Amino acid sequence: QVQLVESGGGLVQPGGSLRLSCAASGSIFSINAMGWYRRAPGKERELVAAIISGGSTNYANSVKGRFTISRDNAKNTVYLQMNSLKPEDTAVYYCNVESRPLGGNWNRSWGRGTQVTVSS
Repeated sequence: QVQLVESGGGLVQPGGSLRLSCAASGSIFSINAMGWYRRAPGKERELVAAIISGGSTNYANSVKGRFTISRDNAKNTVYLQMNSLKPEDTAVYYCNVESRPLGGNWNRSWGRGTQVTVSS
């Protein structure tokens, strides 16, 4: 079992910033990819940003240049720094982690989500 605890969501004005955090704990021997997804009202869930163990990153075109994903491997934590936020960034943001226990198989775990609302 892997538990993901997200924090950092909230209400912010357009142009503002927020930093999301997601800490993974439980039966973890190794972590590969860590990422953030979001689901806006009435829309499909989409990948926002991801980072693999080697440090390579991938971003949705809509957030490139505004969002930065990073990770602290010692803390099993992934961060999403969101700058220049727009109303269209309003969504529930979900953390996703690909991990495996000692001697076990890779699997993906999801956080419960944190609400980000961008509004004046």
